[in-house]
Parts: sequence; structure tokens; C-alpha cells
Amino acid sequence: MKIGLDISAVIYGTGVSRYVKNLIIELARIDNKNDYALFGGSLRRIKELRSLISEIKNPNFSGKLFPIPSALTDFVWNKLHIIPIESLLGKLDVFHSSDWSQPPTRAFNVTTIHDLVPIKYPKLSHPKIVSAHRSRIKWVIRQVDRVIVPSKTTANDCESLGIAKDKLRIIPESSVYKRVSESEVKRIKSKYKISGKYILSIGINERKNTKNITAAYEKVKAGKNLKLVIIGHPHMTILAPRGVILTGHVSEVDMPAFYTGAEVLLYPSLYEGYGLPILDSYRCRTPVVTSNLGSMKEISQGASALVDPYDVDSISTGILKAFKDKKELVERGLKVVNNLSWEVTARKTLEVYEEFSSK
Repeated sequence: MKIGLDISAVIYGTGVSRYVKNLIIELARIDNKNDYALFGGSLRRIKELRSLISEIKNPNFSGKLFPIPSALTDFVWNKLHIIPIESLLGKLDVFHSSDWSQPPTRAFNVTTIHDLVPIKYPKLSHPKIVSAHRSRIKWVIRQVDRVIVPSKTTANDCESLGIAKDKLRIIPESSVYKRVSESEVKRIKSKYKISGKYILSIGINERKNTKNITAAYEKVKAGKNLKLVIIGHPHMTILAPRGVILTGHVSEVDMPAFYTGAEVLLYPSLYEGYGLPILDSYRCRTPVVTSNLGSMKEISQGASALVDPYDVDSISTGILKAFKDKKELVERGLKVVNNLSWEVTARKTLEVYEEFSSK
């Protein structure tokens, strides 16, 4: 088969970026039978796409990169839905699109939907992102042959929008992080001016439940030298109480040290399509406090302290439980994450591509 993959999203430093990069790396490692054409479009960051392709040593993989901004692919492929991907990549048997744009194709059409945040929570996303996802999902419903999702939660959300159940394939994702040395933890604590012990939180917006996170921290910090470290760009106004450290964006290189050094990951989000930070924490042997609903409960598999994200008392109680039961939660978390790998994700994805022959 000749398989086309859109790798454009790999440059943005998001969970989707991690998915695309790790999927390509594993496919290149395990598949010496099929030919792959990697499409990448970016106006200013095309060198980063070229760098990823240069890392792939499998001769069956080739890259075709174009100076095309994401706004243009949204307009041409999501809005107008013209110019088949074959005009850029040549004849394809399978095409696997990204979560941003949906070009027309005559190939067996596969896409991955990680979550439906822009559609379910449009007020929490940028209007351009909402518009792109709404336009794209219409073509996914009409034309895509298979939709890969990371969780039953996202599968159910897709069904509710009209995507046929028999098109859905649930393929869990994994974490590549590892627990790091104490010296690495000391390095990032010095770099970000963190003293003493800390609770870790990822993301700053209403969906991530930042207000209730800070309120729960206020309830449990009394009498403790305990900080709350929140990673991410603020997408809401936050009045950070004493002891809260806002890091801004953090590089992938530093993330394993943040997880390793944390007493607890506090992740009581209101909605996630999957929740990779939970698995990242499991891998780094850090206990997790997360929501008792949706994909977070699903992928926790009994290895997290589950809380009601709308109840500050429930969240604060969950933090204390994670402190108390740290050893047990860490052991359970390791069992969960050791059953997941990007190799398994890639092999199951390849099985979806092979459904082309039965179309």
C-alpha cells in the first residue's frame, strides 16, 4: 500500500503533536512493507518538519513539505473542500488526515479525533479553531472511512455528532516520559524558582478547572511548605494566591522532571478526550488526582484518586488521599501504563490501514 499521512501538527508542542511524532516513529520502525508519503504544511516552521523527516531512516518513508499556512489549508480543504491530497502526494491507497484539516481524497480515508473540545466547549476555544473544527467535522461525517479515537468517551462523543459506530476504532495512546534523577528535579526547581514540595497542574483555563484547583490547594496547604505549580499559557484571568507558581510554557525536555518531582498531579478537568498527563504521571511514579467522569475515569483504571471536579471539598479530600495512599497509587499506575506503548498504538493503526483491502 501507499499511505499518505499529514504530519503538519507535529510542530505545535501539543498532545496531538506527540501523537503524530510517536506514531510516525513507530510505524517507521515496524513497517518495512508499505510506502509512506508524509505531507507537511507550514509557512514559518517547515524546517522543523524537515528535521523530523530526517530522523526517519526507513527508506519507504518520504516527505513532501509545502510552505502552506494552516489558515489556507482550513479555507481550501475545510471550507471549500477542493484540491485532492493526491495532487500533492500522488496516487494513494490510504490517507490519514490530521485533526486540523480534511482534504478531499480518493483513497481509503482515515482520520484521528483526539477530542471534541472546540465543538463541545466553543466558548473555551479560539473562534478560528472552532470554525475549522466545525467545518472539518462535516466532511469527516460524510466522507471518512475510519475514525481513530483514543477513548470510549471520544467514541461516544463522535457518535453523538453523527459519525457511524462501525467507522470508529478505539486505539489508546501512551507516554514516552520516564522518571528522571533527583539532580534533574533540582535543576528545574532552580530554573523555575520552586522551593519545597509542590503539587503539579497542567493547563490554565475554565475546562482545566483552574479556579477549583487553586481553591482546593488553599484548603490543603495550611501548615505545609507546599506549592502549586501550574504549567501552561493562561487562557483565563487567574488571581494566583500565595504559593502558586505559574510557569508559562515549558519545553518537552523539562516535563519529565516536573512530573517526577511533584507530590501529586492535580488534574480534575471538566472534559478531556483522553488525558495524557495522567499516563505521564503514572510513568514518572507520581500519584494522580483526577475527575470521576469521562475519559479521565476511563483511562485511570482505578489507579487515581477520583474526585468530583465541581466540588472543591471533594478535590481537596482527593489530594489528601493521594498523599496518604501514594505508594499504592504509584504501583497501580505503573501496572496501567506498562500495558500501553506507542508500538501497540502503531500496530493497531496499521491494522486500520489494512482495512483498505476489504473496502
